[in-house]
Amino acid sequence: MSLLRNIPKVDKVLELPGVQLELARHPRPLVIRAVRMALEALRRDLHKNRGLLPINSELLTSLVLQELALLTASRLKRVINGTGVVIHTNLGRSPLPEAVREHLNDIAFSYSNLEFDLDKGERGSRYSHLEGLLCELTGAEAALVVNNNAAAVLLSLASLAEGKEVIVSRGELVEIGGSFRVPDVMRQSGAILREVGTTNRTHPRDYRSAITPATGLLLKVHTSNFAVVGFTAEVSAAELAEIGLEFSLPAMADLGSGSLVELQGLPGPAEPTVQAFVRAGLDVVTFSGDKLLGGPQAGIIVGKKAFVDPMKRHPLLRALRVDKMSIAALEGTLRLFRDERQALKEIPALRMLNITSAELEDRGKRLLRRCKRDLPQGVKLSIISGMSQVGGGALPLAELPTALIAVSVKDVSPQDVELRLRNCPVPVIGRISRGNFLLDLRTLLDADLPDLLSAFKTLA
Repeated sequence: MSLLRNIPKVDKVLELPGVQLELARHPRPLVIRAVRMALEALRRDLHKNRGLLPINSELLTSLVLQELALLTASRLKRVINGTGVVIHTNLGRSPLPEAVREHLNDIAFSYSNLEFDLDKGERGSRYSHLEGLLCELTGAEAALVVNNNAAAVLLSLASLAEGKEVIVSRGELVEIGGSFRVPDVMRQSGAILREVGTTNRTHPRDYRSAITPATGLLLKVHTSNFAVVGFTAEVSAAELAEIGLEFSLPAMADLGSGSLVELQGLPGPAEPTVQAFVRAGLDVVTFSGDKLLGGPQAGIIVGKKAFVDPMKRHPLLRALRVDKMSIAALEGTLRLFRDERQALKEIPALRMLNITSAELEDRGKRLLRRCKRDLPQGVKLSIISGMSQVGGGALPLAELPTALIAVSVKDVSPQDVELRLRNCPVPVIGRISRGNFLLDLRTLLDADLPDLLSAFKTLA
């Protein structure tokens, strides 16, 4: 109790010279909050018989500065992805190509012609900036972009089948991250779910026999985040489009990840391209912008003009619309796909998926040579082999051979290594396996290396 009585009041701490300097730099309520947090932390330490240092101005100022640093730090921050999951939803999915940086900076910090037609000198549409490029790349007649793929599916269902039945295979009623399910989206759109087939086998006859005057739409959902193997059958995009024509019903596909290039050499079944589904005759195809496309978060709708154009007038569109920065980033990313080789080279997610384990091992050896002189005593780095994942609900069977940096510190557990690196100024996120803390070279960016070296120095 005598120690607790030595803790000064808030106004006394505010008079300390070091704290006075912070009052000149920060709003007074924020500094007062930091002082109260520092004093409360001091009380907790004393109750636990810790922090028995003399309570003086230096200690109090230091504690206040620590709390201020926490209060003023950005909550959303850059991290180093060493997990080996290329499209990591928790870490922001696909990083943008460097080629979009300058254009994105121009649009974000200036006025733009977002909804202004420069040719006519009158109000225009924000959706026109992307439609021509998407039609050029996919072969579709019309296109529309909203804020994510779930929104694209919601808008499509509400526009095409509100109050009507939507026929979908039972084996395609997927759940994506965050317990977000296709039946839930359908319910919110006002459409009525009609399941056909079984979990592992659905045939064209199942769709045909389920069609009634109440049917409004035929839907195919690409099972991009899981696989059913063995005794299976599914209705192809072309077969579904044919049934739609036969019964004068629109046929739609939710592709999920949505690749614009054929990904060669990856294990497991090939990921279908958007262009292939458009060529199959489907009326509407939806997909994500920030997965295999490698751009910003967006939901992209392409298809036939007769079905896409009404969506542009739907009341839901304003609630789901995409912002100027996403439009700028997506436009810059899509331009790279005009040359497939350029896209594979400059879009980080695609580049990561195509790099070989041998190339990664060479990169790792160069990194270790660079680190050798600056590593603290007791910190050891070594290269071992392992597997990476695509992530983002794409290519669930594709495990990619990779090279990993195993990080070990004398008398420090892998769990403590993970904690220390995760709490660096630029957090380093990896994984623990086989008694090691591991960093996958596949997802480490060249720009990460200086901060990664600094993080290694903190381990001693």
